[in-house]
Amino acid sequence: MTRGAWVVMIVSVGAVLSLATFCLYRVLKLPPIEVEEHLKGPPDIDTRDTEDAD
Repeated sequence: MTRGAWVVMIVSVGAVLSLATFCLYRVLKLPPIEVEEHLKGPPDIDTRDTEDAD
């Protein structure tokens, strides 16, 4: 490979690794979520389809 090809390959691989590292850092730096908030069930909806079941 020529020197130009090596430069393009190193720059592109470096850019992808830098972006992946930055994204992982941002995601892992987020504050933890309260688990109890997300354990709520759906609201009870009365569809009235069991009242006059045949």
